[in-house]
Amino acid sequence: MTLGFINAGFDIVASYECWDAAIKCHKMNFDHPVIDLDLSDVQEAVKSIRTYSPDIIIGGPPCQDFSHAGKRVESDRAILTNCFAEIVCEIAPSYFVMENVARSIKSNAYAEARALFKKAGYGLTERVLDASFCGVPQRRKRSICIGHMGAEESFMDDILNEGMSESHMTVRDYFGDDLGVEYYYRHPRTYSRRGIFSVDEPAPTIRGVNRSVSKNYVVHKGDATSDLSKVRALSTEERARIQTFPKDFKWVGSKATCEQMIGNAVPVKLAEFVGDAVSKHASS
Repeated sequence: MTLGFINAGFDIVASYECWDAAIKCHKMNFDHPVIDLDLSDVQEAVKSIRTYSPDIIIGGPPCQDFSHAGKRVESDRAILTNCFAEIVCEIAPSYFVMENVARSIKSNAYAEARALFKKAGYGLTERVLDASFCGVPQRRKRSICIGHMGAEESFMDDILNEGMSESHMTVRDYFGDDLGVEYYYRHPRTYSRRGIFSVDEPAPTIRGVNRSVSKNYVVHKGDATSDLSKVRALSTEERARIQTFPKDFKWVGSKATCEQMIGNAVPVKLAEFVGDAVSKHASS
């Protein structure tokens, strides 16, 4: 989200994180301070963030409890959605953006956060955006809640609709022939799902797991090809590019750690799309 909003013209004055690997990675790529702070400590977070007098707060509370990959049980991490809302309402910036997985919009935690935003006076635009319509070669759906103090409900729908493309962006649209393959492997969650995809379609959601094609892999009826000799897994760098990170973005840590950071990230171009929309609204 940081890089996307920078690309959209925003001045990011500080970031907050409590995962050491992500902090190190952030410091390698950005000049603004990264504060090591667990945002579940709402009062300490408010005290720190208030010193920056932000016009906008953006963030993506940890989403594993809401995701298809998890157990879909709301627990401690889901509570961070409420902590994010409490921080925003206490600071009361003109705008905020909260990102999460698509299914979070139906969660109890989101309902509670939404009530806090409304009580504080925010008008909300709530959308599930498919990243492949927003400049990302990936069929990744994410819940986006944009708040503006004193605004009407759905105040940014028209701007978002105007900015979206009419068709999905494919991997070939984004890379051209740079990948050097027509087909690639994304390890399925279960073998009832396909694992082989074509560059002439959007990529499936990039997750934090990256494995080579198993020798025992059984071709699925939905696979883009049955010829496994033409298929390989994408590299860590290629997966980062599908998340629309630039080639020169620096990744720090073990391969597994980097894969997890890449899988957890908001696609840069999706964040830029939202940032552009907020900027247009603010200047209108």
